[in-house]
Parts: sequence; C-alpha cells; structure tokens
Amino acid sequence: MKLMELIGMALKTIISSPLRTILTMLGVIIGVASVITLVSIGRGTSDEIAKQYESLGTNMLVVNVMGNGRATQLDYNELMELEKLPEFKTIAPTITKSSANLKYDRTKDTYNVIGTNDRYLSILKVGVDKGRFLTAADEDFRNHVVVLGKTVKDELFGEFADPIGENINIDGYVYTVVGVLKAQGSNISGTSADSNVFVPLETVRRDFKLGSIRTTYIEASSKDEIDQAQATMEKYLTYKFKSSNGYMIMNQDQLMSARMEASKSLTTQLVSVACIALLVGGIGIMNIMLVTVGERTREIGIRKSIGAKRRNILFQFLVEAVVISGLGGLIGLLLGIVLTLVWPMINPSQTTKLSMDIGLYAFAFSALVGVVFGLYPANKASRLRPIDALRTD
Repeated sequence: MKLMELIGMALKTIISSPLRTILTMLGVIIGVASVITLVSIGRGTSDEIAKQYESLGTNMLVVNVMGNGRATQLDYNELMELEKLPEFKTIAPTITKSSANLKYDRTKDTYNVIGTNDRYLSILKVGVDKGRFLTAADEDFRNHVVVLGKTVKDELFGEFADPIGENINIDGYVYTVVGVLKAQGSNISGTSADSNVFVPLETVRRDFKLGSIRTTYIEASSKDEIDQAQATMEKYLTYKFKSSNGYMIMNQDQLMSARMEASKSLTTQLVSVACIALLVGGIGIMNIMLVTVGERTREIGIRKSIGAKRRNILFQFLVEAVVISGLGGLIGLLLGIVLTLVWPMINPSQTTKLSMDIGLYAFAFSALVGVVFGLYPANKASRLRPIDALRTD
C-alpha cells in the first residue's frame, strides 16, 4: 500500500473520532506551542540585554564590596580622587536604604532609596523626564532633595501630576522632589531606576545611619582603558582592604555574560518542562493507539487473511500515530506563533523573537514522538495471528 493511501486512511480514522483525536493531540499541542513561545521569549530577552549593553557602551565597571566591618569601608572622597587618574572618566558610589517607607498625602508605599552623586545619571544612561537630577551642590550641602523613578512617581502622585517642588516623607524625613526620571526598565546590571528614589549620598548616610559604600559604578575613559581602570581599582581595593577577597569587580562584558547565562539557563529549564508535555503527549498517543488496535482487531485479521503482510500492518498503524502527532505538532506550531506575536501585547515589558528554526525542530520532534510511542502499538497489531484476530467479537 502506498504512503499517501496510508495517510488518507489515517486521516479518515482521525476524522471519525474528532474529540478523541483532539484529546490525544493535546499534550503534543501544548508541548510544541510552549517550546516555541518560551524560546522566542528567551531570545527576545537576550536581544534586549544586548541592546542595553550597546546603549551603555563597553567601558563601565561595577564594584561590589562584600565584606562587613571597618576593614572593608570605602571613603567617598578617596573614591572621587580616583577621577583624577587618566583611566577614569566618572565615578558614582552608592549607598542603598532598602524598603524605605515613602509617603505623600494619603498615599504611601515601600521603595529603595539610593544615595549617590550627580555622576550616576551619565554612567547608567538614565534620562530625566521632569526637573533635574542631583547636583554636586546637593552633595556638598547635604540637601534634602529627591529624584523619583517613573514607577515611584506614578504610584505616589499619579500618572499625570507634576510632583516637582512637592515634599514627601521618607522614614520620617522630609525631602523635596526636584526631578523625575524617564522610564528605564531593567538595565545591564540587573537593576532598574524606575522603582527607586535618589538622594545625595551623604544625606542618606546621615539620615538613616547607614554604613559604608557597597556598590560603585565607574566609567572608564574609553573602551581601551577599561582593563587599566579595572587593574587600578583592584590594586586600590586590595591595598585598602589588605585582601583581595572583600570585593568583586565586573566589567560590562562580564555583566552581560552573567545575565545572558542566567536568561539561557532559565529558558532551558522552562523548555525542559515543555518537553515533558511532549513526552506526556506521546504516552497519550501510545495509549489511544493501543485502544485502537483492540477496537480494530477483526479488521487486522481480515487484512492478514487476504494477504497483508506483517510490515503492512506495522506501517499502517505507525503512519496513523505519526499523522496524529504531526497534526498536533502543526497545530502547536501555529499556536506557538500566535502566542509569540500576542505576548508583547499582553506584557509590553517583554520582547519576543520568533524563531522558526526552533518551530521546525519542535514539529520534527513531535513527529518523532509519534514514531517512538506509536511503534509498540503498531508492532502489537502486526504480531496478531489472523485466526485469533478473526475470533474477536
């Protein structure tokens, strides 16, 4: 019997029981659609990270102090003196007050307060939407001024209100709003300015009795100077802490690689879960094919008695299993494409990148699932003895 005839017979069998067929395909449909959607989201995230990396340039360093106590304290003025060296362009030390209570009128919420200087804006490439950012004078005079991230501004004042000049309460201290930042989203370092507020470093240190500087952002003079800037910082911190274990310095390439690896790892884990759905779908196909063999025992006996060979029966049921899984894979492929295109509309902060190569691989894998899980029922059907099959009611 020709392949097209077998496919036609398989399609007639499938159409005769549409509900059972759909339920059989469900695991394959979900598995293929999930693989395509998750991989597209993962690749979109990777592209977004690469864009952030390009927008920030390739000459940024992030210094994190991990130790505690006086032995690992950094002095603000000493750090700023490093700007005089040719390999450094700008330096922005930061101190964070986590989960501070912000209140304006009757609205209150909890956000992180970042103490920093006027250089932060240029290093992290954050734009000002209204007003201004912190200035050197704010740091020198320890002014009680605050710059709000976009999310904080919208929560406290609403989307359309102008907060410039208004006073807000931060853990009992009154600060005047002098600026609002543009929406940024998560940056290459994994943080976002949107849900933070920014005050002069020494002001936040004094008001909230905070300790030493924990994170410092550094912009090297150029891409060519990044290695020299990193080496200089390592020498300075090792001398300062009398050890090389109390800090960690990451350059832009390392930051991007770390985030890329984290994104790929998460995508791989999610795709693995989706592949389990494909395997479950394969088990469903095997179960229904075993039921089909039982229902069509007399048909098998008649075909064998009039000359059908074992390989003919084997091939017939195997093609039927592959057609079921293949159709499920095709429906899953179309569903995955639709979900990939619709997802950014549901979640505007998430980008996707449609990967047809993954779609074809997923479809091919669904057909392979049909072969693997259809082989046992097909083999069982082909081994039936004609005399036994014809005796079956």
